[in-house]
Amino acid sequence: MASADRISEVLDIEPEIRDRADAIDAPPLTGAIAFDGVSFDYGDGKDVLRDVSFEIAPGQRVALVGASGTGKSTIVSLILRLYEPRQGAVLIDGVNIQRYRRESLRHQIGLVLQESILFGATIRENIAYGRPDASTEDIVAAARAANADEFIRELPDGYDTVIGERGATLSGGQRQRIAIARAVIRNAPVLLLDEPMTGLDVESETKVREALDRLVAGHTSLMITHDLPSIADADLVLVLEDGRIVERGTHAGLVAESSRYRTLYELSAAS
Repeated sequence: MASADRISEVLDIEPEIRDRADAIDAPPLTGAIAFDGVSFDYGDGKDVLRDVSFEIAPGQRVALVGASGTGKSTIVSLILRLYEPRQGAVLIDGVNIQRYRRESLRHQIGLVLQESILFGATIRENIAYGRPDASTEDIVAAARAANADEFIRELPDGYDTVIGERGATLSGGQRQRIAIARAVIRNAPVLLLDEPMTGLDVESETKVREALDRLVAGHTSLMITHDLPSIADADLVLVLEDGRIVERGTHAGLVAESSRYRTLYELSAAS
């Protein structure tokens, strides 16, 4: 998992959040996430989130869906404490995350973005980023879980192959599998996945989907996606519209109803 400060740098976000003077390190987390009446704007007075409340139990697989600009990525940013709510609270394991030092919180959050954050270093170093004590066996096991070991071994220097900044020498599917391997080796209790399969060809999408299924097993995961057929197995689907959660339920339950989700699903399945 890349550190959130590095993520901020890559995304051109200037972190403005500072730890409280009495902040403490986060203890080992189980991954219970709750938003309690959260509202947020980016300082322009226009609410991006409006009174958002939901709960995710430890180990649940949750999908967050809705049209572009409805506040989905803002929810991820708030969990990472890139920003603070204007109103309400974000809690993990029942504790307001403002109580924790940011770095200790982020250490327990795995992140896979649409645009994978890779560095101009070896594949080995990219997978082990954030966990410098990882052994070769750990790195290879993570790559295998991410469906990455086979293509890595075909590269000129295998795991010691140097890739360009942002992984420019790799395909989109290969970059995503390296990012997933990094999350696997981190073994964080909370996983945030923001459009991890967007823009992939069919073969790469299949490999990435398999890798994601292995990654989220036994962890709390929140995935933002427009590929709604891919979330049929989610424990909970949250539908955002204009910064509010307008529907929640299982994939099957929402599709069976005359719902906004059903409309989104039919559009996604037809595309």
